[in-house]
Amino acid sequence: MNSGTVRERLYLFDTTLRDGAQTQGVDFSVEDKRLIARLLDELGIDYVEGGWPGANPTDTAFFADVPALERATFTAFGMTKRVGRSAANDPGLAALLDTAAPALCLVGKCWDFHVDVALQVSLPENIAAIGDSIALLAERKREPLFDAEHFFDGYKANPAYALECVGAAYEAGARWVVLCDTNGGTLPHEISEIVTAVTQRIPGDHLGIHVHNDTENAVANSLAAVRAGVRQVQGTINGLGERCGNANLTAIIPSLMLKRDFAERFETGISPDRLKKLSRISHTLDEILNRAPNRHAAYVGASAFAHKGGLHVSAVQRDAKTYEHVAPETVGNQRRILVSDQAGKSNLIAELDAIGIAVDSKDPRLERLLEIVKEREFLGYSYDGAATSFEMLVRRLLGQVPDYFAVDSYRVWVERRHNAKGELITVSEATAKITVGGETLRSYEEGNGPINALDRALRKDLGQYSRFIDDLELVDYKVRILTGGTGAVTRVMIESRDGAGQRWFTVGVSENIVDASFEALYDSITYKLYRDGATA
Repeated sequence: MNSGTVRERLYLFDTTLRDGAQTQGVDFSVEDKRLIARLLDELGIDYVEGGWPGANPTDTAFFADVPALERATFTAFGMTKRVGRSAANDPGLAALLDTAAPALCLVGKCWDFHVDVALQVSLPENIAAIGDSIALLAERKREPLFDAEHFFDGYKANPAYALECVGAAYEAGARWVVLCDTNGGTLPHEISEIVTAVTQRIPGDHLGIHVHNDTENAVANSLAAVRAGVRQVQGTINGLGERCGNANLTAIIPSLMLKRDFAERFETGISPDRLKKLSRISHTLDEILNRAPNRHAAYVGASAFAHKGGLHVSAVQRDAKTYEHVAPETVGNQRRILVSDQAGKSNLIAELDAIGIAVDSKDPRLERLLEIVKEREFLGYSYDGAATSFEMLVRRLLGQVPDYFAVDSYRVWVERRHNAKGELITVSEATAKITVGGETLRSYEEGNGPINALDRALRKDLGQYSRFIDDLELVDYKVRILTGGTGAVTRVMIESRDGAGQRWFTVGVSENIVDASFEALYDSITYKLYRDGATA
C-alpha cells in the first residue's frame, strides 16, 4: 500500500453480551459482562452492545451501572415502538432512553410476511413505527441504529418493501442501518448482490452487516458485505450466538487488517499492537465461560499455527511464510512445532517482555522455564486466561518474589446439621496456620461454601501484610474437570479484584479441588503483595 493512500474506515460492532448470551449453555453474570466489555474496549472495538435493558435481572443490573469504556461506544438494544401508541409514550423506548448508553439499537421487521403474521399490522404502519422510533432517538441526542431483522429473507420475498423499511430508518436519522441475515441461510453471492442493491438507496457508510453462521458462511458473508459496500461489521468474539453462532470477530478482524485486499482499502479502530491481544481475549472469554477453547479456531486457536513432524517441520523452520498465511505474532498467537523443543524460546521471551520482565536470551533459566511451562500445561495448567499465575511462576524462578508468608497447614470441612431452630443447614468452615516473619498466626472463618471459607481464613490475618490485602476480593471462581471419574484432575480459575478496580486471574490444578483452589488463592494474594510493593 502506498503511504499516501487514503483508506476507508470500517467500524466494528460487538454483540457478544447480547447475542453471545443466547448461546446454549452460556449464562453471563453481571461481573462477567463488565469484564468482557472492558476486554472489548481494550481490543479497540468501536461499539459494545451491552444487552436489552429490562429484559432480565442481569441486564437490568448491568445497565444500572454502565462500565466506563475508554474507546468503545456503549450501546443498548431494544425494539421499535408498538403500533397504536406514539414513540414518546412507548415504554420500551422509554426504558432505553433511561439508560446512560450513548447509542441505541432498535430491531424492527423488514419481511412483509412477519409484519402480516407476527405483528399483525399493516405494512405502512410498520414503516411508520420504524421511522418514528428512530426519529425520537435522534431527537433525544442518542446515536440511533436500526437492526433490520430478517432483511435478506424480506428482500428476497419483497424487495421494494424491505427497501422501504430500511429507507425509513435512514431518512429518520439512523446513523447505521444494519442488514441482518437472522436465520443464517443467505450465501455469499446473495449477500453481495443484495448489499450492492441496497447501496443504491442508502450510502455504504451508513450500512452495517449482521449475519448468523447456520451455513458456516458468517465470516465469508461479512467480508462479502464489506466488499459490496457496508462499512460496519457486527459479530461476537469466538462466534458465540444461538444455534450455530454469529459471525466470528476473531476471524473477521484479522482478515480485515492483515489480508491485502482489505488492508489496502480499509482501516479499523484497532492498531497492530492491539491486534496482538486478540488471542488472549479470545481465550479469556472461554475461561470466563468455563469451557475449553477451540484449538482449531482460525488465527487464535492453539493449533492455528501448529506444525507436526517430518519434512514439514524443517520447511517451517526455514521459511514459515510458506506454511503460515499470516505471522502468528500479529494476532498474539505463536508457532508450535509439536514434535520439537526448538520452538518456543523466542515466544517466551516476547511474553516476558510483554509483562515487563527483561531476560537475556542466553540466560540458562529460560530453558528451564520453558520446560516447566510445558510440564505444567501437560498437567492441565492454562495460562491463556491466568496471566498473573504465569507472571508469578516466572518471577519465582528468577528469584524476584519474596517469601512473604508460608501456609504451614490448612483445614476445610463441610457439615450438614440442624441448627437451634431445628432447620437443616450446611456449614462450611476453614482454619489456616500461617507463618509471617517468624510469627505463627492461626485463623478460623466460616463461608458460603468451603472455598469461600478457605479464602477468608487465608486473608484474615497476615500480620504485617494485612494492610496490603484489606481491599482484596475474590469476585469469580470457576472449576473445570479435566479428566473423568471421581479422582478427576480439576483446574480452578479465580478472578480477584482490589479497591482500585484492578483485576487479575490465577489458576490452580490438582486432583483435589480444594488444593487447586488453594494454589490459585495463594498466587492471588502473593501477586497483590508483590504488585503493591510489600517487602519481606
